[in-house]
Amino acid sequence: MNADVTLDSLTPAERRRLKVRDAIIEAAESLFTKEGEQGISMRRLAEAIDYSPAAIYKYFDSKEALFSEMRELFFERLIKRMGEATEEGGDEHVLCARCGKVYIETALEEPNHYIMAFSFWNKDEEVDEGSFAFHAEKMLCDMIRSGIQKGIFRDMDPLVASKSVWASVHGLATLMASIEGFPASMPGSEHVSRQAVIDFHTDMIIRGLKA
Repeated sequence: MNADVTLDSLTPAERRRLKVRDAIIEAAESLFTKEGEQGISMRRLAEAIDYSPAAIYKYFDSKEALFSEMRELFFERLIKRMGEATEEGGDEHVLCARCGKVYIETALEEPNHYIMAFSFWNKDEEVDEGSFAFHAEKMLCDMIRSGIQKGIFRDMDPLVASKSVWASVHGLATLMASIEGFPASMPGSEHVSRQAVIDFHTDMIIRGLKA
């Protein structure tokens, strides 16, 4: 729902529609958390909220459309947490490191949602510049650009740098979200904690950006 639209401004019919839509998404997220993509079907969603499958299709015309909305809601939560991390203040190298850690922590708290968010990209779909996913990348790029302008980061293309930073953080987040026990599962690595790897990884990234 648009942030400028309040519940009080909606008609009773619009409020009922929003309530059902939210119930569908809540049921889908619950099933996805427990069982992953295979646990979601329009029939099971209909059973969960006591509606008919035909009624579900009035809100989402396909499973892909539902996943797209779930992905956007995940990125909305991620953006909110990154925003809270930047509000704590600090120079750009501190903010980048903090946001990187928040990104990974969010992936670990919602591993199924995180994996889902990157599993259903439609290569033919145009990038929506109003989406939370786009805003997340822009937020990182702007942070790096500001650090370059202040002389905190070395001179480089902020777009190249932001994509490289994201790929690095995303790689670690994906490993930790999808491999149970990583990084302590390898023989001889039992003492290696996730937090130690996250701290080392983000420090390594920031060292690569610094002037």
